[in-house]
Amino acid sequence: MMRSKITMLSTLVLLVTMSFAFALNNPDEKYFEGKWNVLVKGTPNGDATIPVRFETVDGKITGYFMEEGVVEEKKMSSVIIKGDVINTAFYISGYDVTLSLTKVDADKAKGDLMGMFDAEGTRVK
Repeated sequence: MMRSKITMLSTLVLLVTMSFAFALNNPDEKYFEGKWNVLVKGTPNGDATIPVRFETVDGKITGYFMEEGVVEEKKMSSVIIKGDVINTAFYISGYDVTLSLTKVDADKAKGDLMGMFDAEGTRVK
């Protein structure tokens, strides 16, 4: 009887510890959900704004973007979130590009396009 209580208590402590550790290692991945305007500075054609949108369906995040002069959203080829950073890849204006953004505050993110151009994301409300 005593042994089963100890086993049950140990199991409970282990489960609580694991769920706490999981919560610490998985910050709010919902931060990037929704619509953003990403200002890319200093491209050869000047500053450019790329509207993007992120959504999570069945635990998988997907990204979309709007290309200038196009009416429909296009799907990004990859989206990965690690902590407060989102890394994306997509094909726009004839180029395969990568975009990385890091959370700054509730409605702002900073990063770069292709590691060459500064990018600032602003949440669309």
